[in-house]
Amino acid sequence: MIKRVFFSFLIILSISVSGWASYILLPMDAETQKNHLKAYGIAYWVIENAGEAYWLLNYRGGSFAFAHTAAYESECKVRGVSYEIISNAQFARMRQEISDPEANMETIKLQKAPKIAVYSPNFNARGEAVQPWDDAVTLVLTYAEIPYETIYDREVLEDKLAEYDWLHLHHEDFTGQYGKFYASQGGQPWYRENQKRMEQLAGSLGFSKVSQLKLAVAKRIKEYVAGGGFMFAMCSATDTYDIALAVEGHDICAEMYDGDPMESIADSDLNYDNTLAFRNFTLVKNPLVYEHSSIDHKNRGITAKTDYFSLFDFSAKWDPVPAMLTQNHTTTVKGFMGQSTAFKREYVKPNVLVMGENKAINEARYIHGTHGFGTWTFYGGHDPEDYRHFVGDPETDLNLHPSSPGYRLILNNVLFPAAQKKKRKT
Repeated sequence: MIKRVFFSFLIILSISVSGWASYILLPMDAETQKNHLKAYGIAYWVIENAGEAYWLLNYRGGSFAFAHTAAYESECKVRGVSYEIISNAQFARMRQEISDPEANMETIKLQKAPKIAVYSPNFNARGEAVQPWDDAVTLVLTYAEIPYETIYDREVLEDKLAEYDWLHLHHEDFTGQYGKFYASQGGQPWYRENQKRMEQLAGSLGFSKVSQLKLAVAKRIKEYVAGGGFMFAMCSATDTYDIALAVEGHDICAEMYDGDPMESIADSDLNYDNTLAFRNFTLVKNPLVYEHSSIDHKNRGITAKTDYFSLFDFSAKWDPVPAMLTQNHTTTVKGFMGQSTAFKREYVKPNVLVMGENKAINEARYIHGTHGFGTWTFYGGHDPEDYRHFVGDPETDLNLHPSSPGYRLILNNVLFPAAQKKKRKT
């Protein structure tokens, strides 16, 4: 009799514990989470395996939650992600707290793992780029264990973009001037090999110049966004993208870039109606100057120790999109340089949403906009954890920066297409 009662108690206790341990919470605050970047990978992995996850905007740094299973819990342990097991009742109270109209929080359901494409050259036999630099997005995708595929100009022009939900533009010069590295790198083997292969690629696709190929690609990407795609770009792929669209019909490449002199083009010849983000900028026409236009804020008057930008605090309930894109465990992010470091506010179009800025020096660092049915995000700088990344420098080891606020902004964009969008309240 005593044994029967004891075993009955164990069964009841087992059922009770099972009911209590029904959700896994990945807290994303600074104090609790020991690996913010890999937490995004866990959230992606859950929805990739047909599960549902919740993104709790502004709750403990933008936490994630999903139904508890032994497999999910094991994966958190394997990847070194901090987690808490909470009951149904606790999760319900959490949802109620978040739904309070006075609370700047919101629950967003993540339902479908976005298929990710990275636009990056893959010229050599092993599928690796010949340029001697890394890319922050591919670094953090790999670290977070989020799968992606690499595409380039041929795939874009063959309409392969429609196969992907999210597109990242790798460090790229869409003007056909090879980053304007000629003065410093023009004699290097990697530079000459890259130019040779780009010219061969352009010819094989029916273009007489690389600049013509890049314009065609930029326009096809713009169509992808208009059709509902999500496009994210960093460093030189931000301003050179808009420059290429603005100078359509004009040759701005000097002889060392395309074999003939550049056209004498006036600032009034630029078509700012074609661009996504910038207007009223002027070109830097000297082919030996490592700068493309007046958009990039280079003479900033600050040092690495004083270089920070602030994230705006958006309403999670009224403006869930920018709220998702700015989730972080801090509102102050340390700055970092790149070929395109930051955007002078005077050249940012008035309809563009600035999500991160250094107000003291009037620069935007992190901007967002819509085009057609899709969206785009531009993020200035090259590597959030390498202040001044030079050609040939080793890639950043993200094991040393598992909670990088700058890298979190990239991963916000990666998960953004997975969100069940809520209509803006009117």
